[in-house]
Amino acid sequence: MSESIPQNSPAAHGAALPDPTASTAGGEGDGRSKAYRGGDRRARPTPRFSRYTLFGGRRRKARREHENENAFVDQYSPRLFAVMFWIALMNLGDSFFTLHHIQNGAIELNPVAAWMLTTGRTGFVVLKASVILIPLLVLTLHKNFSLARVGIWTAAGAYTLLLAYHIALL
Repeated sequence: MSESIPQNSPAAHGAALPDPTASTAGGEGDGRSKAYRGGDRRARPTPRFSRYTLFGGRRRKARREHENENAFVDQYSPRLFAVMFWIALMNLGDSFFTLHHIQNGAIELNPVAAWMLTTGRTGFVVLKASVILIPLLVLTLHKNFSLARVGIWTAAGAYTLLLAYHIALL
């Protein structure tokens, strides 16, 4: 009795089909199934930007644990949003204390911030918030990349120390 081979299968193009009972390349306990289940059904991995990026997302992490590193997702954890909110709050605190110290006779040593101060109080706060908001969005989108995680925690720590310094100057 002869089996019918679908036209889109690898066997139709001369490739041998893998044994469904053979184990995969992974070892014991790596989370991968021992049985062959075919290729990845997705045409491409989750994109950096999609209609689900900000609202209605479906994926918090990659399907398989070993795919989590360097993968884009649709949903973000409350912990990540808390850290991002903390960084944004520390940035606003830095703006407030910078303006406070400038009014009391201090000078701004950072040339970029000094230029921003020439735009006035509101312009300074808006520009400074924008300069931080854009990288925070990029870091949020890349949360599963190791360099982004380093950037997130470095920014949180640096802004916390900066705010503590501002308070010490009072």
